[in-house]
Amino acid sequence: MAKMTHPKYKRVLVKIGGEALLGKRQYGIDVDATKGVAQQIKEVLGLGVQIALTIGAGNIFRGLTGEKEGLDRATADYMGMLGTVINAVALQDALEKAGTDTRVQTAIEMKAVAEPFIRRRAIRHMEKGRVVILAAGVGSPYFTTDTGAALRALELRCEILLKATNVDGIYDRDPRKYPNAKRFKTLKYIDAIKKEGVQIMDSAALALSMENNLPIIVFNLFKKGNLTRVVLGEDVGTKVGT
Repeated sequence: MAKMTHPKYKRVLVKIGGEALLGKRQYGIDVDATKGVAQQIKEVLGLGVQIALTIGAGNIFRGLTGEKEGLDRATADYMGMLGTVINAVALQDALEKAGTDTRVQTAIEMKAVAEPFIRRRAIRHMEKGRVVILAAGVGSPYFTTDTGAALRALELRCEILLKATNVDGIYDRDPRKYPNAKRFKTLKYIDAIKKEGVQIMDSAALALSMENNLPIIVFNLFKKGNLTRVVLGEDVGTKVGT
């Protein structure tokens, strides 16, 4: 059977964990790793797909970790949001050096660094072939970047939310700890929320997606070419839906 060459989706939101920018580092941003992520995004854009991105800050600071260490939860979450802005600007730099037009929009206004998030402007940027990087989550504490990704995907009328991780889908338990863990090819929203051992997104993000019928594909970004394969509709990762 010949491989598909036409994208299955016209507009997607890709949620990237901050760990994707770590490379071989223990903390911060690895320039080569960031270039690799940018190259995958550029390839998908070259297929004519409109792309919005959200990015986490796990390589810099996690709000939940800060809270566990004694920080006020709201303060810790705001610190995490600022970390996502750092990652967004780094990824923008890598994309533009690769010849891809981008815009960074933030939920927390910082005019010297990026545009404020304006839904119609973001859509127009994508229609013009620009990659839109959405930073600072939803601009409020107590919301994860997963929830922010689901919300932005719905606001921007994206056909699918692509969660890029370091595992090749959703398993019934952690495959890094249990070699015999079972990978799901498909999973219903309610099972992703309630199934014991399944921890891939927070329940608020899954509930929001379920209520609005936004499909999700969880896949391994660290395998070169996977993002392109997902967009082409190949059998990669785990699809969460009805």
